[in-house]
Amino acid sequence: MRTRLDHVGVNVRDLAAQTAWYTKAFGLTSVFEFHLEGPGLSGIVLAHPHGWRIELLARPGSAPGLRAPDPLTAALTEGYGHFAVTTPELAPVYQALVAHGAGEAVPPGPSPEPGIRMAWVTDPEGNLIELIEKNAE
Repeated sequence: MRTRLDHVGVNVRDLAAQTAWYTKAFGLTSVFEFHLEGPGLSGIVLAHPHGWRIELLARPGSAPGLRAPDPLTAALTEGYGHFAVTTPELAPVYQALVAHGAGEAVPPGPSPEPGIRMAWVTDPEGNLIELIEKNAE
């Protein structure tokens, strides 16, 4: 079976604000936007120059879900917990995201994976994002 992860979907309260944040913080560009009149669902797919994509979705009447302050607390709830991106230099990416308004969940440090470093931030609505330091392969 040949499969490849296409994108991660994140449900958000404020689509415009979250789109602006992800675009600025990660350097993403819009692939396409959509609106489904029946359910009132709006969304946008954003892409990173290295190929990963994220879909932000908003629907009137939504309610906050998991807003764990860190990955250990998130693991107490079953279901979606976070998405992760890799970088060859963890500290500057972590600092840049915090400068763009990311919340500091777990500062840079060792990962459970041998020889790997990691950090965690939250987007402005509290969604967890893992940052993994790996050299380009």
